[in-house]
Amino acid sequence: MNSTQIFAILIFLVVMFFIMTEKIDRTVAAMGGAIIMVLFKIIPHDKIIGYIDFNTIGVLIGMMLVVSVVKNSGLFEYIAIFTAKKAKGDAWKILLSFALITAFLSATLDNVTTVLLIGPMTLVITQILELNPIPFLITEILASNIGGTATLIGDPPNIMIGSAAGLGFNDFLTHTAPIAVVILIVTLTILYFLYRKHLIVDDKHKTEILSLDEKKTIKDKTLLIKSLVVMAFILIGFITHQSFHMESSTVALTGAVVLLLIGKQDVEEIIGSIEWATIAFFVSLFVLVGGLEQVGIIHALANTLIELTAGRTTMTMIVLLWLSAIVSSFLDNIPFVATLIPLVLTMGAQGIDITPLWWAISLGACLGGNGTLIGASANVVLANIGEKNGYKITFGKYFKTGFPLMLLSIGIATIYLLLIFR
Repeated sequence: MNSTQIFAILIFLVVMFFIMTEKIDRTVAAMGGAIIMVLFKIIPHDKIIGYIDFNTIGVLIGMMLVVSVVKNSGLFEYIAIFTAKKAKGDAWKILLSFALITAFLSATLDNVTTVLLIGPMTLVITQILELNPIPFLITEILASNIGGTATLIGDPPNIMIGSAAGLGFNDFLTHTAPIAVVILIVTLTILYFLYRKHLIVDDKHKTEILSLDEKKTIKDKTLLIKSLVVMAFILIGFITHQSFHMESSTVALTGAVVLLLIGKQDVEEIIGSIEWATIAFFVSLFVLVGGLEQVGIIHALANTLIELTAGRTTMTMIVLLWLSAIVSSFLDNIPFVATLIPLVLTMGAQGIDITPLWWAISLGACLGGNGTLIGASANVVLANIGEKNGYKITFGKYFKTGFPLMLLSIGIATIYLLLIFR
């Protein structure tokens, strides 16, 4: 290992220390690390852009714009109150309903879009019930990543794997959806015992919920209809974009532009509502990880994996599963998966059965996102929504819940893979 590689690792570790301890704002810490990577030429200026995943950034910005417009129609308040009334104000039933909605939408849309929709709903209903929304938000983070694991379009690593391996939507439904359902059930069961003491609602608040008329929350019926139509087309676009050779960011940004055009809202206000700190954080993380990739750290890690397992499929499958999960808890899973894909293809060219390896990477990278607060885009987005409204989820607080549940989910996935690929 040369001095440049050591310096790059030190920069990354220092940034991670400040993010974990929150001694410095996480966006400032990430931006500082990225700038140091550039100043010391660990990553050349002309390669910075190449390491930034503009597809993810585009989806974030596009859906933030869409959510800001839709919010003005009153849709989120309507769904929140309707759900709460159906649950008769029972906090656990509401948390469970929101978790299931989050998991389903994460599988059919994508998890970032889902949490942008579900976050405001959660805050509305918890404020009425005078409950701390943090247990709800943490549950939704976990549900979003589990749900995203289930389908081809639910999480970016699945899209990348599907493209490289020639796997379709039905392949993921067959291989990852069943175990995702099992893991979701186990996770929600544990969360019930973990949070039930925090989900006690005063009868007067239940009565208040039942007395509400969700129809009155619709502020602009015309905008609501326009929003629902555009969101339907966005959903169709997310499901079919590969057939038309379009990126998901193109779908999100197109939907946002159309809604801004027909929604007749204050454009400056809508654009100003974008969580720019979140965008800056992600861009900086991409540059940080790009620096590690530029000096060969990620590639060396993947090569070491291949050497240690000597190309044995079962052993490689298990190691890839756990390595992907642990690494994806702390690093962005997109560049890591991008590094693993050509190595797996190389093994396939050497006559090794690589089919199990694709599912190991998929489950590890997607479920691994539940390990820490920065493990997946959805985690950071929901944490920022909570913090903006006065409910801060610290790195340590989330880690105590998310990391053990992530390890449990990977343990379940290990048994599953051994059963179907023994």
